[in-house]
Amino acid sequence: MIKRTLTTLILTFTMVFSFSGSAFAADGKTASTPSYSTVTEVEDWGASSTKVIVNLGEGKTVDKGSVSADTFKVYAVKYQKDGKTLINVPDKLDQTRQNTIPLQGGNRTITNAYVSDKDGNPVSSSNFITLELKIGPEDDLGSVIYATGNFSSEWAVSKYTITQQKDISTSNGVVSGITVTDSTGGVRKLVDDFKTGSFTNAEDNVTLTFADYTPTQDNKKNPLVIWLHGMGEGGTDATIPISGNKACNFASKEIQAYFDGAYVLAPQAPTFWMDGITGGFGDGTSKYEKSLMALIKDYVSKHGDIDTNRIYIGGDSNGGYMTMVMVRDYSSYFAAAMPTCEALKDSLITDAEIDKIKNTPIWFTAAKSDILVPVDQYTKATYDRLVKAGAKDVHISLLDKVLDTTGLYKNKDGSPYEYFGHFSWIYVYNNKSVDNINGKTTTIMEWLATKTLKTSDSTGWVKNADGTWSYINTDGGKATGWINDNGTWYYCNESGIMLANTNVGEYVLGDNGAWVK
Repeated sequence: MIKRTLTTLILTFTMVFSFSGSAFAADGKTASTPSYSTVTEVEDWGASSTKVIVNLGEGKTVDKGSVSADTFKVYAVKYQKDGKTLINVPDKLDQTRQNTIPLQGGNRTITNAYVSDKDGNPVSSSNFITLELKIGPEDDLGSVIYATGNFSSEWAVSKYTITQQKDISTSNGVVSGITVTDSTGGVRKLVDDFKTGSFTNAEDNVTLTFADYTPTQDNKKNPLVIWLHGMGEGGTDATIPISGNKACNFASKEIQAYFDGAYVLAPQAPTFWMDGITGGFGDGTSKYEKSLMALIKDYVSKHGDIDTNRIYIGGDSNGGYMTMVMVRDYSSYFAAAMPTCEALKDSLITDAEIDKIKNTPIWFTAAKSDILVPVDQYTKATYDRLVKAGAKDVHISLLDKVLDTTGLYKNKDGSPYEYFGHFSWIYVYNNKSVDNINGKTTTIMEWLATKTLKTSDSTGWVKNADGTWSYINTDGGKATGWINDNGTWYYCNESGIMLANTNVGEYVLGDNGAWVK
């Protein structure tokens, strides 16, 4: 990734990587003609085709252990969404020709093969065989989303030819000579758990598409996680923003467990969130701001079990920009924010706006190796100003580099694979952004799940002239005693001054005044 040309880096910034698919609707029915279906999963670099499930056809039942990785060969050709136009797969051998020569296709590496049911689950005997395929951050043939060339992305159509290389012995004879070219579609893990829709704001007639996930209905209030996409994922196909990188992971069992079930809303702009009101790009405004807020409010109004005190917003890059804009202009609406490699330049944020933003719990994630939005002009600069302004609940995961966290992908020297520095969103989706909070290593999802809008009669913290802190109630008075602020306990004495670096009875208060559990 580090050695790629500038052209490839720009494509990388758009968060677009090739993707396979066809009609995503496998029926799994046994047929006399062999066929195949695909399994797509969204990885840290984007969506990849991870398996093909081969239906050998009627009467061709095979037993467990009868197939291996070299029983079949899988040849893939990638087309644009029309299914006819070849996609320019980068030429790894000649960087000067990269993205200029349409390659006719290539063999996918099979890493495992086993007898399965129609869904790819191992079974003792069946007429289905699952072939697991090698994938990786530089495996362009396996990736299944492609850049259209105008800073948007589309699902690709990958057509496979699966050819039997070795005979398969069965109790009924030998299965041999099978060639499979007919596709019955496939599944996209997690992505297919989302629904899609659109919303038109009556005020400005702007239409936004969106993907959304609904948790299991459990007769209780659930939080809402809003995620805003990056620059390469605008358009009208609302599955692109959750698949161009790993935003669909907010619907995974691991992430959902932190919230005991959460709604996920992924709005999509027709172009870029950074399109300014007057036509400027990244000027601190967005022509989609009003329609986005209207969409959010409309969505909340139509889902009565959303906890309006636990609405969280986040986004990466272009979406991180929009996250900052929304927190700036609607600071009392969101319980917390997760701007990631955010692209709102610090010089565009006034001191008065910092004063508004500081009251919203925020967790920034960015990498020092990000050359597209340098942290000293964006994330780190804004974080430092918020801390100086007295923000009580602001955190930052500032990475040196963006490295593979799975242990699966490595450089030639055995070190973890290094992604382009702008890819810090990987740490958010995988819950790898951490900070030391009240003496405890805390992940971003642990932190987020505790955030709630203040529902008491308090209006928040103020810094006194002598540098001490007080918690002001709506009547203008200073709160005293124990204060639970977004899940963190503080103590103010009889004069309303927050205590720090001391004990209150058996309870220890840390440097920032928070109870050290």
